[in-house]
Amino acid sequence: MSIHFPFDPSITILVNKSHPLSRNDIPLDLIPVNVPFADDPADMRRYMRFPAAKALETLFRAAQESLHPLTAVSGYRSYDRQKEIYEANLKTMGKEHTLRYSAPPGASEHQTGLAMDISSPFIGSQLTEEFARTPEYHWLLGHACLFGFIFRYPPEKESMTGYAWEPWHLRYVGPELARWMEENHLTLEEYYEKLKKSCTI
Repeated sequence: MSIHFPFDPSITILVNKSHPLSRNDIPLDLIPVNVPFADDPADMRRYMRFPAAKALETLFRAAQESLHPLTAVSGYRSYDRQKEIYEANLKTMGKEHTLRYSAPPGASEHQTGLAMDISSPFIGSQLTEEFARTPEYHWLLGHACLFGFIFRYPPEKESMTGYAWEPWHLRYVGPELARWMEENHLTLEEYYEKLKKSCTI
């Protein structure tokens, strides 16, 4: 099957432990996202890249209208902030846990400005697997891709993504690609593997 690449590569960029960003990779179109947050972040956690921010606002409005309110927790994160978090987790959580749940500096999707951790007010807006048992999560399973978002770290795909299941981590890739990935049950890593095999990149 031939796979085409009609997408903006800055939106579909693959970022993981094998494809890290540099400290100087800072999006130029970051804007604050106008959605409910778990707290009132005074830092850059409220920010995303413009297209992702606008798509998330539309998704949150649709969720609210469907009586499935969502809360945002953490969006953009700089290289240096990720370094602080990663090193703190190594000290408090240990290496094994940290390698599964926390990205080294440069390897976090949050640095792209295209990712947002979200939760439900009904579980105190916590980032835990309990989110996957909420009606809000199940609404997202059927609707997130329509707004351009994928669940970046799905269950049983840790060998592909390098990270454990995170039901709270949404990544913007654009509606067309998100729907195609959902239909084919692909991670972003698997999508790029298919692109390589089809010799389109």
